[in-house]
Amino acid sequence: MNIAIWSLYIVQTRFGHWYTGISTNVAKRFATHQAGKGAKNLKGKGPLILIYQCEVGSRSEATKLEIKIKQLSKAQKREFVATGQLPSV
Repeated sequence: MNIAIWSLYIVQTRFGHWYTGISTNVAKRFATHQAGKGAKNLKGKGPLILIYQCEVGSRSEATKLEIKIKQLSKAQKREFVATGQLPSV
C-alpha cells in the first residue's frame, strides 16, 4: 500500500501576495498554478514563485498546518518561511 506524503507550500504572486496550499505533488500543483488553473486566487497573478515547501505527513496534518499558517500575520509568515518553525504565540 502506497501512502501519499502531503506537503505544505507557499507561492508568491507578482504582486507580492502569498498563497498557502497543500499537495501530494508540489511540482505538479505549482505547474498547474503557473498555467493559470487550479486556485482562483492565483489566476492572472503570475509569474509565480514557489517560496517555501516542506513535507508534513498525512492530509490531516497538512491541513492543520495550512490553517495555522493562514492565520499568521505577514511578518509571522516571513519568519516561518525563513526558519521553518511556527512563531511562538
